Amino acid sequence: MRAELNLRNRGPVSVFFEVLWSLSGEHTATVTHPLPAAFSDLLPHFLVEPDDVYIVKNKPVTLTCRSTPATQIYFKCNGEWVHQDDHLIERTVDPATGLPVMQVKIDISRQQVEKIFGLEDYWCQCVAWSTTGTQKSQKAYVRIAYLRKNFEEEPLGKEVALDQEVLLRCHPPEGVPTAEVEWQKNEELIDPKADPNFFITVDHNLIIKQARLADTGNYTCVAKNIVARRKSSSAAVIVYVNGGWSTWATWSACSAICGRGWQKRSRSCTNPAPLNGGTACEGQSVQTSACTATCPVDGGWSEWSKWSACGTDCTMWRSRECTQPAPGTGGKACQGLDLQSLNCTSEQCPQTVSGAEDVALYVGIVAVALCLTLLLVVLVLVYRRKKAGLDADVADSSILTTGFQPMSIKPTKPENSHLLTIQPDLTTTTTSYQGTLRSRHDMAQKFSMSNGPLLEPLPNGSQTLHNGKLPGEPGDFVSRLSSQSYFKTLPRDNVNTSYGTFNFLGGRLTLPNTGISLLIPPEAIPRGKIYEIYLTVQRKEDLRLPLAGCQTLLSPVVSCGPPGVVLTRPVIISMDHCSDACPENWAIRLKKQSYEGSWEDVLLLGEELVSEPYYCQLEAETCRVFTEQLGRFALVGESLSMAAAKRLKLLLFAPAYCSTLEYSIRVYCTDDTQDLIKEVMQMEAQLGGRLIDEPHVLLFKDSYHNLRLSIHDLPQAHWRSKLLTGYQEIPFYHIWSGSQRSLHCTFTLERLSVSTCELSCTLCVWQVEGEGQSFSLDFNISKVTASALSTHSPAGTPALAGPSAFQIPYLIRQKICSSLDAPCPNGADWRLLAQRLKLDRHMSFFASKASPTSVILDLWEAQHFHSGNLNQLAAIMAEIGKQEAMIFLVSDGEC
Repeated sequence: MRAELNLRNRGPVSVFFEVLWSLSGEHTATVTHPLPAAFSDLLPHFLVEPDDVYIVKNKPVTLTCRSTPATQIYFKCNGEWVHQDDHLIERTVDPATGLPVMQVKIDISRQQVEKIFGLEDYWCQCVAWSTTGTQKSQKAYVRIAYLRKNFEEEPLGKEVALDQEVLLRCHPPEGVPTAEVEWQKNEELIDPKADPNFFITVDHNLIIKQARLADTGNYTCVAKNIVARRKSSSAAVIVYVNGGWSTWATWSACSAICGRGWQKRSRSCTNPAPLNGGTACEGQSVQTSACTATCPVDGGWSEWSKWSACGTDCTMWRSRECTQPAPGTGGKACQGLDLQSLNCTSEQCPQTVSGAEDVALYVGIVAVALCLTLLLVVLVLVYRRKKAGLDADVADSSILTTGFQPMSIKPTKPENSHLLTIQPDLTTTTTSYQGTLRSRHDMAQKFSMSNGPLLEPLPNGSQTLHNGKLPGEPGDFVSRLSSQSYFKTLPRDNVNTSYGTFNFLGGRLTLPNTGISLLIPPEAIPRGKIYEIYLTVQRKEDLRLPLAGCQTLLSPVVSCGPPGVVLTRPVIISMDHCSDACPENWAIRLKKQSYEGSWEDVLLLGEELVSEPYYCQLEAETCRVFTEQLGRFALVGESLSMAAAKRLKLLLFAPAYCSTLEYSIRVYCTDDTQDLIKEVMQMEAQLGGRLIDEPHVLLFKDSYHNLRLSIHDLPQAHWRSKLLTGYQEIPFYHIWSGSQRSLHCTFTLERLSVSTCELSCTLCVWQVEGEGQSFSLDFNISKVTASALSTHSPAGTPALAGPSAFQIPYLIRQKICSSLDAPCPNGADWRLLAQRLKLDRHMSFFASKASPTSVILDLWEAQHFHSGNLNQLAAIMAEIGKQEAMIFLVSDGEC
């Protein structure tokens, strides 16, 4: 009866659970908490639902469920109800709403999960009741966490070349939850965000985009989850550098003081040096070559002259000269007296004349002096009349200042002096040129100009000299030259200008360490003419070319003159250019400034006309311009696509000495031409700077993006950067126009202690949205080193005239031309010579000239002035089958 009463008083839910537990064999009393009448019509909703959990090792996990309003909450795991005694129940009231809140927790052990492991995942769900109905929570999965020990794939060590891409593979061990992967280098974590050169793929592989020397190290793949952390075996990555040859050193002095000997030159495998197992340089490190040293000639006395008549002082004289032979080539001068005196005997000594006889003697002397004076006046008048007729044949009035030198001064012989023993016959011209042709480099002491318009061309292309005089101050030459409209931008210093006086034998002008030269071939100047010619390079701030669109200046602006001189064959101007090696991306034009000052296109590369007076050969870094007219020239390129690129040279300088905490690094960005590099070096020498790293080449594309520079990896314990932004930027147009001078950025650093001397950092240079480069710097700021920058053309004599300016002797050149100019049925003529010298793409240009062979030899001379090998040229002549090649091997005695 009591049990029936209890069933009546309980709600239907309580009755349901009592029946449920009784059926399951459990007889535990259940206490219910009926809801107040105000909340009896609400369904329960969950405030907290159970989440997925992992069992780590043997530690049980707790599932929590909270609901309001609820009368009962029970868990159900894998379809079975959890016993009431396993529930931990907590009842509260929500202070905001007044609703009852019920929270239930249960613990799940590893043994419970393992009972059904392998069949399905273990899950639990809670069910909440109210007087209105029930609600079920989401399922919470309970899994046993683990991480196996062995990696499915481990990274393997590699040896890679510098700048090569590196791929290290890693497949982590199986685990629950899935393991996360990270990479370590030398036990330090790799962060791809801090170093963009590293990239971790979605399948956990590590990619090094461009291998750097600093990337050499041991790489480890690390896998971890909530259970454990596993490391793979280390993979050693070695970045190696293949060796490269440095430039050849200059030839040593000839081993023989007199006669035939040897000379050698060397190079080293240091550009770069092989590193980390990289291959060594192939080839010889030392070259030897035969040389002939001119023997010194000691002077010898001639015979004594006869004794003179006895003088009034009873003394007679005799003399001799040091001319048999005269001293030469460093030989010793004659030792002894060149004049001897002897007292006369009393019979030979004249007696003193009386007073009357003295008067007659003086009258006779005066009469003879008057006669000689009249004769001298007549001779001067006759000479001036004859001289007036020769004025028109002098091409430049300034030749009188340096045109002729005494015969005793001999020109400096080139290295292959034994090849120049056959001297040209200079007696075939009406005007005999004697002595050397010397440089006009010293303007202030050498120049004099005639009156009238300066260097304005005459109708016959010559300059006239009046009465053999040169009015005007020599030091005013440059200022008066620059006053003319065409020459307003000529430089006013000697550094960038060379001068020389030349005749039909030709010669060469060079601007040392700029890569700029002018070759005047033999017979280019008409016989009987003598020209004074200059060569100069214009500074960018003195002259601006009109550039439009995508045009850019690719070369220095070079001037040679004077304009208007008559040339019978083209001269060759050599100058650097900074375009990349892809001519299909460019339309390159040769521009020339007219006498009025405007710039004109005189040549489009690839569309040259042999009938025009201009022609151009474009090499990898040098441009050779053939021209029959002197003037001002420049090479201008117009990009045909965004792939067109200019070569830039990056030069890094820092103070040679620093006594303060601040330290500045200057990074110059200039076109890759030697004249601009020389200008930066001279400017830094004045600022007291030193070169702290080898110059680097950067390709700058026509993409309209600026150039950015930044410094990274500073040792924070010793240095800090005072730059407020992360990088510095040079505008695109400033670089592309080529008209800005000495573009550079300055990075100001500060050391935390004056005792800090070691500085190591990384300089990054890149074009926005383009490729870039990074350079590692490591040097001692207190160690003063001499900054030196090698250039392609060694410094030498600015002006060379006559045979000393050429590798090939004049007579040998004439024989080669006469042998190869005539067409040969089997092709053994100038065409085969062009093929052997790899100049066959200019066949049509050579064929348009009266002597194709001479033009080919001119180009060879321009290319090989400092590195020409006459033996190699002789071998080519022998291959062609011309016996004239044997003349190269003729000894001095046979000549």
